[in-house]
Amino acid sequence: MNSAPQDPSPSPISGRRRLVRRALLIGIPLVVVIVAGLYTVFSGRYIATENAYIHAPLVNIAPDVSGRIDQVLVEENQPVSRGELLLQIDPSPYRIAVERAEAQLNQAANSIRTLKASYATRQEELALAEENVSYSQREFARQQTLAKRNLTSQSELEKYRHDLATARRQRDTTDRDLKRIAASLGGKVDLPLEQHPDYQAAQASMASARLDLEHTRIRAPFAGIASKTPDPGTYASAGSPVMNLVGNRDLWIEANFKETELTRMHPGQAVTVEVDTYPDREFAGHVESIAQATGSEFSVLPAQNASGNWVKVVQRIPVRIRLDEPSSEAALRAGMSTEVTVDTGYPHNDFPLVVWLRGLVAEAHAADQP
Repeated sequence: MNSAPQDPSPSPISGRRRLVRRALLIGIPLVVVIVAGLYTVFSGRYIATENAYIHAPLVNIAPDVSGRIDQVLVEENQPVSRGELLLQIDPSPYRIAVERAEAQLNQAANSIRTLKASYATRQEELALAEENVSYSQREFARQQTLAKRNLTSQSELEKYRHDLATARRQRDTTDRDLKRIAASLGGKVDLPLEQHPDYQAAQASMASARLDLEHTRIRAPFAGIASKTPDPGTYASAGSPVMNLVGNRDLWIEANFKETELTRMHPGQAVTVEVDTYPDREFAGHVESIAQATGSEFSVLPAQNASGNWVKVVQRIPVRIRLDEPSSEAALRAGMSTEVTVDTGYPHNDFPLVVWLRGLVAEAHAADQP
């Protein structure tokens, strides 16, 4: 019995299976090698976080003097420039204080001039008193000589003795008045008016009154946006905030990274910033500084890590990021949410293939930029 001849050629199905098996045997290890290589090259280089928010200079505008707000010269959300007038407190009481201080200054000047004139008068009186003492001494000595010769009475001698004592007392009194006036003039009679302590004190009072009057006009300390503006007629207390001013320049980003992510991070590293408000745009920046303390160190109620029920929690450290060229088209505002990615440049591998891969990725990233 003759058997039918067998076809030695393989079936198409078994051939495809061998190709698939061969592709899997080669492709899977190749993919693993490529993924492992990419992980080795780029792992740990980029550190990202969404715990990042835009910050801007923000100040609570508080007056240095108290009073009723007379005028509000800005509106809510109005841009203002540095030095622009924001508010004015009723200046009437402070103008009166300035006038009172000026009157006290003039009064101090007149008092000093009067003291100097009195000192000059007392000097003349002291010279006259010295002359009277000398005359009384001569007369008393003459009467003593006459009394020894019994040429004058005892009562006449006592009269001249009394005149001499009176002249001496007048001289001493005038001398004490001179010293008192000199002390009132600061110990230096010829001291210029502007250097006298009383005059300088009056000048300081007038300067303080004028400064208080100037403080009734509240100006912007920097350029920004007015916020929480008060209504005219509101009473403002010295040191209590009446409005806010938010800066629209020199913005920065505070990104709170985990402490385990700061191993290779340092100031100067490049940063890519994505703002939630503008999802189709990227902003370039750099790490400006890294805080010296974690956020919990500034907490009002810090963690009691010395207690028995202790649980280790990874801390976050604020990192200050400065935008290189903030876009004028995109209005960035304080408090906006962002996502930042820091390029740490790690690992530092100079192998040619690694350098080529990094350059390829950088070119592709640059091509995606708008």
